[in-house]
Amino acid sequence: MITIGFIGAGTVGTALAVRLSQKGYPVVAVFSRTRASAERLAGMVDVCRVCGAAQEVADTADLVFVTTPDDAIAEVVAELYWRKGQRVIHCSGADSVDTLEEAREDGALVGGFHPLQTFASVTHAIENIPGSTFALEAEEPVLSTLRDMAVALGGDWVKLNAEDKVLYHAAAVMACNYFVTLVKLATDLWGTFGAPPEQATKALQPLLRGTLNNIANVGLPNCLTGPIARGDLGTIRKHLAALERAAPEVLSAYRELGLHTVPIALAKGTIDEERAHELRELLKEDNR
Repeated sequence: MITIGFIGAGTVGTALAVRLSQKGYPVVAVFSRTRASAERLAGMVDVCRVCGAAQEVADTADLVFVTTPDDAIAEVVAELYWRKGQRVIHCSGADSVDTLEEAREDGALVGGFHPLQTFASVTHAIENIPGSTFALEAEEPVLSTLRDMAVALGGDWVKLNAEDKVLYHAAAVMACNYFVTLVKLATDLWGTFGAPPEQATKALQPLLRGTLNNIANVGLPNCLTGPIARGDLGTIRKHLAALERAAPEVLSAYRELGLHTVPIALAKGTIDEERAHELRELLKEDNR
């Protein structure tokens, strides 16, 4: 089996190293500018050497994951010498394999391997990786290698072209990061009637889990519930008036999200075009 090395020992690199090692992939070398991070990674896998320089990893491993911050990938890769046929892989969601061009010019085979997952900490990342979808950008034979890794990690995979990466990553940001933003806005609204954030977060969690379950088990658009799905103009008017009075900073977000929700309700078939038009008119900023 091919030997694996890591340049960069942050959250993603450490989680991948641990899970790949558990699946029988020999993780043999790691380098990080923060030695403590490299030592932590090495201590979590079998027989992994902490290297004093990135070049040592490149000289040791058949496949090298460059799991540095995205902005550093191209610079790190350009500073090293690569072998013909060696695999060099980054884990950026937004960057294409063009950032690995210097390695390709040395004769290395390049690819992208991005876990579509959220990594709040090393511990949570290790827990969350199994079952994730992995975005792969590569040609054969690297594509097969990365596909086999994704399957070994219990995940699905999707092959992307270079021009797909930025929109793929934007979708991930909307589904994950902005989901956090929506929850924060909702907990702030609870603050208007005196509930502390901890209470609001706890109270909303069953609703959030139920929503995710509906998305998974019922699917779009039929999982949509709530006043827009019902065409409930009266409730929407009440929301708008209350927000304008108590939380005007949230009003524009509420309106914009509502406008994007109307087509989902239409697709579900619970409102008709006439009611959809009425909802849009109500939600538009110029009708305040």
